[in-house]
Amino acid sequence: MALFKRKSKPSQNDSSVIVQTRPTKSSPIDSFFGYQPTNEALIKLYKSMRDSIPVIDAAFCKIERLIGGFKFCCDNQRAEAFLNDFSYTVKVGASSMGLEHFICTYLDSLLLFGNAVGEIIFDQTGKVAALYNASISDVMLLPGEDPLTVKVCGKDESGMPVYPTYSDRILFTALNPPPGKIRGEGILRSLPFVSHILTKIYNAMGENFDRVGNIRFAVTYKPGESGVDQAYAKQRAEKIAKEWSDGMAASRHGDIRDFIAVGDVDIKVIGADNQIIDYEVPARQMVEQIISKLSIPPFMLGISWSTTERMSQQQADVLSTELAYYRRLLNPIILKIATTVLRTYGFADNPKIKWDILNFKDQIQAAQTRLYNAQAEKIELENGKKPEPIVVDLSEQVIS
Repeated sequence: MALFKRKSKPSQNDSSVIVQTRPTKSSPIDSFFGYQPTNEALIKLYKSMRDSIPVIDAAFCKIERLIGGFKFCCDNQRAEAFLNDFSYTVKVGASSMGLEHFICTYLDSLLLFGNAVGEIIFDQTGKVAALYNASISDVMLLPGEDPLTVKVCGKDESGMPVYPTYSDRILFTALNPPPGKIRGEGILRSLPFVSHILTKIYNAMGENFDRVGNIRFAVTYKPGESGVDQAYAKQRAEKIAKEWSDGMAASRHGDIRDFIAVGDVDIKVIGADNQIIDYEVPARQMVEQIISKLSIPPFMLGISWSTTERMSQQQADVLSTELAYYRRLLNPIILKIATTVLRTYGFADNPKIKWDILNFKDQIQAAQTRLYNAQAEKIELENGKKPEPIVVDLSEQVIS
């Protein structure tokens, strides 16, 4: 009988997770206050930036439309037809339908706030009935039992977390979370300073054009040296002011009146000698910073900056890369919804996502390469040589 037992090695399927680089908690109360509350000020800031700068809102709408549609593929034709029909008819929120609408709203929250939360709604029979996009302001993000999990909780009237009964129905995605954090960061993270300067430029532009467009006058009456002019200077100034005010009021209604005065009366436009600052260069520099962060080509936003055909193609390629990245972020959420739907309706198939073609240029080049290979193979066969075609991947993007 052995006196000492050999320690068994931990198996790969061990449920306990130990992360050595995670900071330890000093007291049990830290676990209660260790959640990361929603930064309401930051949410309001991002919303105001999107509302006040049209380029930002247009870029978000373009990304949501350019992300493309998708459909599902399954080995079982019945399961595939049922899942695709479900994706078109599922209820989303109170007034929308379709899985694509849910994904677009989910992506909008992910890009704007850096975090997106959704929920799969079941009916009384245990079947998936609807999908719900939760507001990021209505939830709390708490660290889980280990550093590889996160808990999404609601809020009660006092602002305390309310743990969900069925946490497996919650959908959550974070965009580029910093190391050691569970919350993501939106793509507007580095733009508040630039947006503040841009709004200042627009505000100053509006005030200056209001000053120039709605001109104001300075009417100066200089009495003469005689005693009569000096004695009645105040009465004459009041009379001039009244007649000038009546004439300006009548001009607002289309009635043109001539102004006649006796004596030395000088009329000047206030601010007419000042030049308006050129806002085009600084405003364009701020807009360029915003567009560079949003990764949207300027011509897609209606901005006619000087560009070439090759530059436009390169910008479109960069946009395709960004959209492909967003698709990779959405794939786990879409697969989780599709798998849950199939399981609740009795299907054992594993669904696959088939996205729409994102870059038509690559497809055209691949087709041309295939044509050239076929022509080369034909020539080689006619000359008695063994053909060696170059392999070209023409498969569509299918995510399982």
